[in-house]
Amino acid sequence: MSLRMKLVAITLDCPDPPALAAFYQQATGFAPHPKSDADFAALDRGDGLFLGFQRVDDYRPPRWPGQTVPQQLHLCFEVADLDEAEARLLELGAGKPDHQPHDAGNARVLTDPAGHPFCICRG
Repeated sequence: MSLRMKLVAITLDCPDPPALAAFYQQATGFAPHPKSDADFAALDRGDGLFLGFQRVDDYRPPRWPGQTVPQQLHLCFEVADLDEAEARLLELGAGKPDHQPHDAGNARVLTDPAGHPFCICRG
């Protein structure tokens, strides 16, 4: 018998939870969780899934694609237009690593303001 579990939250370590929550709110349109504070902020997708951000002292961002500080987590987001999404995310504070392992026409790797790598993929 398999255990059925429902994913209800994904939480990222970071140095500044409100700032990282603001980045992802602008990128995704998820609503801010009303109980967010300086040490833990969250966004609500509206269907029961929360994206959380927790303060970690001495946070060290992942060094993607290197493994001196492993990425630990990788988020993927489907978008309608890769160029438009990339431009907007870069305006919001995302970074774009030189190393791009995918065909640039189908997916791109970016980093959030805390250094977590994430992909945007053609929908």
